[in-house]
Amino acid sequence: MPYDLQHLHAFATIIETGSLGRAAVALNITQPALSRTIKRLEDQVGAPLFERHSKGMHLTDIGGVLLPHATLLLRESEHASEEINAMRGLAKGTIRVGALGTIACLALPQAIDRVLVKWPKLRVYVVEGVWDRLAEGLVKHEIDLALGVSVADSAEITAIKDCRWDDRSHVVAALDHPLRRKKALELADVIDQRWTTTPKGTAPYAHMEQVFADNGLGMPEILVETRSVMMLKNLVAQSGFLSWMPEPLYQAEIKASLLDALPIPGVIGTRTMTAFRRRNGILPGPAVKLLEELRLLMAQDPPASA
Repeated sequence: MPYDLQHLHAFATIIETGSLGRAAVALNITQPALSRTIKRLEDQVGAPLFERHSKGMHLTDIGGVLLPHATLLLRESEHASEEINAMRGLAKGTIRVGALGTIACLALPQAIDRVLVKWPKLRVYVVEGVWDRLAEGLVKHEIDLALGVSVADSAEITAIKDCRWDDRSHVVAALDHPLRRKKALELADVIDQRWTTTPKGTAPYAHMEQVFADNGLGMPEILVETRSVMMLKNLVAQSGFLSWMPEPLYQAEIKASLLDALPIPGVIGTRTMTAFRRRNGILPGPAVKLLEELRLLMAQDPPASA
């Protein structure tokens, strides 16, 4: 027997709110009515879904198995209603996408602009963050596409093989940094400088670490760690720090003559960027439109500027 979406919605709301009482308020129904709904769902499953305690309700093992399937069914139902209503002119579709900071700075805004020119009624919800945050957003159906560094597929997330591009990174410094006056500059010359980067454990840090290791060097001492792109660029442009940045991140600063890559021969870090989606389920129509524009953008633009 198929599951009733209203029953699954009640089930998911209890998990989200943490108690039967709060869930009843959120659903605008009485607590006894909600209890009856959950009882019908448990009868259909053939086992209890919650363990009831004085501090709230906790999932049983069987409830834990049902949860991801309930979430998928509810999200797919929402996507179907949204797309149908959008086609009927009753509602606007929503693109839900997540991206690493470098992609969010240039490639993603360009793709979004192209989509909205063609489909102005669409709306866009963007999450910017590290890969763990984006992967979690995909699994929890907060976003439908994630743009990040190419990694191995998982049981729940898979790369979209025909939407990928290369991203180049460099050691960057202000245009008046003293190292620019040094002849025959080498990577070893930057080790003793003041450095600012994203924290250890982030993709840019790991990329930088690999490039230094490939050149037989350890990492320089990082004086300032921050996830703020604005802080990184200001420390480089105004305070004499060095940093490791992908090209798209500082295109505006190049044009403003504030900072640029240091001319170190042979030191360019290249990494492959990819679009990801959930392995299971249908990719919603608005997300498909963004994906199409990303494919066109990457085909027309060289990877260095993507």
